[in-house]
Amino acid sequence: MSKRDYYEVLGLTKGASDDDIKKAYRKLAMKHHPDRNQGDGAKTSEEKFKEAKEAYEMLSDPQKKAAYDQYGHAGVDPNMGHGAGGEGFGGFAEAFGDIFGDIFGGAGGQRRGGAGGKQVYRGNDLSYAMEITLEEAAAGKDTQIRVPSWENCDTCKGSGAKPGTSPKTCPTCSGAGTVHMRQGFFSIQQTCPNCHGTGKIIPEPCPACSGQGRIKKTKTLEVKIPAGINEGMRIRSSGNGEPGPNGGPSGDLYIEIRIKQHDIFERDGDDLHCTVPVPMTQAALGGSIEVPTLSGKVEIELPEGTQHGKTFRLRGKGIKGIRSSYPGDLYCHITLETPIKLTEHQRKLFKELDESLRKGGDKHSPNSKSWTDRVKDLFK
Repeated sequence: MSKRDYYEVLGLTKGASDDDIKKAYRKLAMKHHPDRNQGDGAKTSEEKFKEAKEAYEMLSDPQKKAAYDQYGHAGVDPNMGHGAGGEGFGGFAEAFGDIFGDIFGGAGGQRRGGAGGKQVYRGNDLSYAMEITLEEAAAGKDTQIRVPSWENCDTCKGSGAKPGTSPKTCPTCSGAGTVHMRQGFFSIQQTCPNCHGTGKIIPEPCPACSGQGRIKKTKTLEVKIPAGINEGMRIRSSGNGEPGPNGGPSGDLYIEIRIKQHDIFERDGDDLHCTVPVPMTQAALGGSIEVPTLSGKVEIELPEGTQHGKTFRLRGKGIKGIRSSYPGDLYCHITLETPIKLTEHQRKLFKELDESLRKGGDKHSPNSKSWTDRVKDLFK
């Protein structure tokens, strides 16, 4: 089945801006994401989600977009790269020059054909672990990070050669960056082993950069943490990975989110859980207590005779996730606190209370009565 036009998939026209492409993709991704579509229409939604994702990946890349605008699907699909006469992919790519040399490549470190046959490579992707608090994850934040980067060497001005000298044309490949090897009827093109695809050799490397032409430094990046982000999610910073060798495109930087353990709350998706200790006397008598939320304190009413393990649900007091329409809930789990280090007077009062409760029979301890009966049944 032939593919639909990528612009048609996103509901756009040819020549749409990067912002329009991004907005259209986000809208479709939210609508057709598998997590939000279950049941009979799940398969259809998943196919539309994948179709929109593929369209966005092609049109958000300037080089791939340029090739697609000019040649359509043939410009970005290697399976369509066979021209008439059986020339195969190599002949087809050469016929269209450097455009295809820039497009047919993938993840970090993959080879691409550059001008004059010189081999260029996409830079490696980098990973950066960022630790934030639960409050920051819920509200979002703008922050800065420092990451490694490369700058041209001031000593050799980026040539890689010792001052007063210059790079020489590689004698092995004559500056092409590639060599051809014959195997039977086939001729195989591969990166020159002498110059590693640069087409140049440096007889006298620069002492400051060891012939690389660049020096490793650090740079500061602005990072926007979206509200509702969760543990393990990643933020992509395009083009801020390692630069590609031989002038190839830079890789991407992926910022991986780690959330610090909170003193009070535990997160479960968009919901929050907390444990609330309550004195046994207050649980018996009932009354209002204060419980914390991420936005401040609220009061809940304890009914008389509240038992250990009772859970109170506060709607909307959780976290609004990135893909959620409404915030989650806060679950407050009650734990009863037994008093310790009693005085003689307090001990006497507790004994009097215990005697009084025992005289009242099972009505004061329905759970104990039920448990005792089950134990008796077990050993009959």
